[in-house]
Amino acid sequence: MIDPKLLRTEPDALRAAQEARGESVQLVDQLIAADELRRASIVGFETLRAEQKAIGKDVARAKGDEKATLIARTKSLSGQVKAAEAASADAGARFDELMLSMPNPVFADVPRGGEHDFTVVSTHGTPRDFAAEGFEPRDHLELGELLGAIDMARGAKVSGARFYFLTGQGAMLELALVNLAMAKATEWGFTPILPPALVKPSAMEGTGFLGQAAQDVYHLPADDLYLVGTSEVALAAYHSDEILEADSLPRLYAGFSPCFRREAGSYGKDTRGIFRVHWFDKVEMFVYCHPDEADELHRKLLSFEKDFITSLELPFQVLEVASGDLGLSAARKFDCYGWIPTQSRYREITSTSNCTTFQARRLNIRMRTDQGTEPLATINGTLCAMTRMIILLLENHQQADGSVRVPEALRPFLGGREFLTPVG
Repeated sequence: MIDPKLLRTEPDALRAAQEARGESVQLVDQLIAADELRRASIVGFETLRAEQKAIGKDVARAKGDEKATLIARTKSLSGQVKAAEAASADAGARFDELMLSMPNPVFADVPRGGEHDFTVVSTHGTPRDFAAEGFEPRDHLELGELLGAIDMARGAKVSGARFYFLTGQGAMLELALVNLAMAKATEWGFTPILPPALVKPSAMEGTGFLGQAAQDVYHLPADDLYLVGTSEVALAAYHSDEILEADSLPRLYAGFSPCFRREAGSYGKDTRGIFRVHWFDKVEMFVYCHPDEADELHRKLLSFEKDFITSLELPFQVLEVASGDLGLSAARKFDCYGWIPTQSRYREITSTSNCTTFQARRLNIRMRTDQGTEPLATINGTLCAMTRMIILLLENHQQADGSVRVPEALRPFLGGREFLTPVG
């Protein structure tokens, strides 16, 4: 949620931000009008209520005709006060409804454009030349079947399309990734958390996942709970309706949880293998901080993602996402795209977003400073989305005989193994 003061002090900046996102500029004008009506309605109600209280005191002292006149006025005011209170509540509800649909204003220097207008910030590592090594690379599903690591057929049998089993070496590989990610996160000062994967509507709404992203969310109507698409949701709501001491910030959390996504609108895309699935596990970084420190800490989270990917010896690029491709809550986002040899292109594997005070306002999370209480900032970042990282590891480190070399950083978490080997 944006700071309501911006509607009165920086409306043109909000209009420019909406235009940059490709969203309705008229929403800003609607909000300004709704804000004026809301404030006027509050003043009207409070004025009538004050008069009602004052007359109530006068009635007790009045006599005769004066008292009868005051009583009549009291009865008249009673109806007016109720009507004014209802009008104020309606105006407030309309304002709140519009505010929930207003995205976080993007930063002025974010690249403009849509999904394909990102900026490549940096490139790391060099993709292998498999032709020079004398063999054609297998894709991750063929490798997964050779290794007895991925079973798509039984995943579909048990749960349907875009589900899978990780078996044997595949399951061990994910557990190794989880342990490596958590070990690094702990080293960097994060507190490990195992958050719930089911959350209330307030958590989804507060993090901005019930607006434009609602079509990708699984909902359990009987319980009115949602399956999270990322542990960002539970980690953001962890301190909802709380006031944190400013000197306790920043607070760094690393959550591991299953993630569920309907992948609505992705029909026909990435149907082979485990790149785009309905369920996967993920280690997510989440930070509560002072707004003045948010930009620096956002770039710090990006450095952690780069460190993790580099430790797995994978070629990747860092992209800054364009304004029209940002989610509701992000004012700036960086993605890391890893190289997939059999697709001959980089694909998204991590992202990190600076949500400024947007989520904190929606979730009523504040910090206490010497000047009083004020909203804090939140930042999130993927450290390891398991299925996509497994794809990159299998394809980039495969050998001609179908085995897969284990990066040195992962070996301590796989009992020292240097290779995953074909089975049967």
